[in-house]
Amino acid sequence: MTAGTPVGEDLWRELTRQVLARLLRAYGSARFDRCEDAVQEALLQAHQQWPGRFPDDPLGWLTVTARRRYADQARSDARRRDRETRTASEFPPEAVQTDDSLLVLQLCCHPDLPRSGQVALTLRAVAGLTTAQIATVYQVPEATIAQRITRAKRRVSQLGPPPAPTAERITAVLDVLYVMFTEAHHTTTGAPPHDADLAAEAVHLTRLLLRGLPDSTEVAGLLALMLLTEARHPARVGPDGRLRPLDEQDRALWSRDLITEGVALVERATPGARPCPYLLQACIAALHAEAPDTATTDWVEVLALYRLLELVTGHTNPTITLNRVVAQAMVDGPDTALAHLAELEAEHPHLPRLDAVRAHLLERAGRTADAANAYRRAIATTVNLAEQQHLRHRLRRLSSVDG
Repeated sequence: MTAGTPVGEDLWRELTRQVLARLLRAYGSARFDRCEDAVQEALLQAHQQWPGRFPDDPLGWLTVTARRRYADQARSDARRRDRETRTASEFPPEAVQTDDSLLVLQLCCHPDLPRSGQVALTLRAVAGLTTAQIATVYQVPEATIAQRITRAKRRVSQLGPPPAPTAERITAVLDVLYVMFTEAHHTTTGAPPHDADLAAEAVHLTRLLLRGLPDSTEVAGLLALMLLTEARHPARVGPDGRLRPLDEQDRALWSRDLITEGVALVERATPGARPCPYLLQACIAALHAEAPDTATTDWVEVLALYRLLELVTGHTNPTITLNRVVAQAMVDGPDTALAHLAELEAEHPHLPRLDAVRAHLLERAGRTADAANAYRRAIATTVNLAEQQHLRHRLRRLSSVDG
């Protein structure tokens, strides 16, 4: 970053995270709430004083300003100096050598926090999403998310430093990173259909995590899954702005560099590895990435991997089953898949994308009238604008063929 660099949302996110980590090291996680308030005040002052471009040392400027704001807040506390001396050692010396982003992520995903608190706090403090944006992601009232964040901050202030990341403790961190990346590629509203900054943040943090845990097959699997998914992004939206499903994408637009890196990660991680969810999904993504087109994809292997994924996750994720049904249609035909879809609907009648998958399968089976009705139901229940546009296009195309 150089002087005069234009102020972009991704740079603001990076600076916010780095300054917060510096304050947490100085004052300790027991003052998480106060540290974040000081950072927000410093950011507000920066927005007011910087003329649309970064100064020579934006990180240093923000850090000094945030420290001053913190000192102003804490000056009335007679024991402030003792507390700072005590909590300055809260993070081990070697942690100073790690990336600040990972430190904040570990703190937000402290194993003693509930899952809902981990996700909400990470999306707020690490990803930089507003409370309103997080509420939209989970389709819950904004006040509910605000309460989760407040409770999580309060709980963090009562906890010690987060334990060092290990393969056993990393599940919560991986799950939160996956939520970040999924929201980036399937934004709840669909406007925009892809949040490039948020996707880059998730990939960056996962790279840092793998650097700290190079032998973790699950971290390697998640990074590979992200890279292979990100590789398809250039072909995911057509020149008309409409979403392109996998079978309609121009694979020449896929990023070969990201595919090469993702496949290499899969190939290094899989030999002798215990089957785990993210690695299995990465293996599926690699099969798609290496196939010249949909017809030549090894759908038998894809179906086998989805069945194994269902087994590994204890058949608790209906979205995995829905994807397995799609793969089953490619192996056994749409009629068999529709029968399995009916079984899934009986257990999960409100599962997102269920009607969209049904419409696709009915269209493949030649049942155009039933397919059109399913498309209409899918459009009515889809809040994502980009997906709505795609479904309307499929319905119009179906109607023109039928007519």
